[in-house]
Amino acid sequence: MERAQVRYFETILDAIGKTPLIRLRKVTGGCRGLILAKAEYLNPGGSVKDRIGVRIVEEAERSGHLKPGGTIVEATSGNTGMGLALVAAVKGYKSVFTLPDKMSMEKIRLLRAFGAEVIVTPTAVPHDSPESYTEVARRIARETPNAILAGQYDNRGPNSGNRRAGASRASSAGSARAGRSPAPENSSRRKIPQSGSSASTPAAPC
Repeated sequence: MERAQVRYFETILDAIGKTPLIRLRKVTGGCRGLILAKAEYLNPGGSVKDRIGVRIVEEAERSGHLKPGGTIVEATSGNTGMGLALVAAVKGYKSVFTLPDKMSMEKIRLLRAFGAEVIVTPTAVPHDSPESYTEVARRIARETPNAILAGQYDNRGPNSGNRRAGASRASSAGSARAGRSPAPENSSRRKIPQSGSSASTPAAPC
């Protein structure tokens, strides 16, 4: 009798993005048609930001900016740092994260559980202050040999918007917070001045 073939992932990183599509029935308000929800919270790190973490690290590896034994530095308020910490732990990189002091101890402990160094910075300072979590991360990345700044807040490249100029004049996206939306909109408007975009945000925190 043949044993059933076991399907498995080589590492937990291979499970990122393999989240299920679930049909919605009771919350669709009588809408006709097939309405599906992509359950991104079932990623290994608990959010859609796992996808970002893998992509940032793999691009840094391909470009040669991130070398074996290197350090990943990032300013984060939680979820992107979790994705990056997960990738760093699996691939053998060091990771350093700066967080504002308003973040919960649970997030700090989770990052440390993945082997990350966490530096807590004051929240009540201007964004461009040398003490802000973004500026502290930039300084650490500059001063640390063989380190990269992941740069989630600086992602404004040509690939963040519509690649085919003229192909679309509008876009729509769901967002837990508005910080995820400007990159595609700004990139599209550079190519198509009359284009626009919209984002839906929950009335209550999610």
